[in-house]
Amino acid sequence: MTVMQPDADILATASDWIAAGRRVAIATVVTTWGSSPLPVGSQLAVDEDGGFVGSVSGGCIEGAVMAAAQEAIAAAAPRLLAFGVSNERAWEVGLSCGGEIEVYVEPVT
Repeated sequence: MTVMQPDADILATASDWIAAGRRVAIATVVTTWGSSPLPVGSQLAVDEDGGFVGSVSGGCIEGAVMAAAQEAIAAAAPRLLAFGVSNERAWEVGLSCGGEIEVYVEPVT
């Protein structure tokens, strides 16, 4: 279940997780084109066990970002993810009206 919180709360939660010894990555929407469910700056915090708070998109994209965040934690390396879709496939992947987004995923300590 995604928990929607203001970005400051997402970062505070991530900070609490780090203080408790959990490894964490922050995903941030950095670019959008066309329609996207959430604006640039939307964030998602993910821990190494798959716990998360916030949102960057929804649908299949959210799951892909969470998996990439866990990979970024394991590799200790950031990554830039790009998602785009035609209007015909938009609902299937979670971009309700088509569009493209880029999400920057960075492990934090």
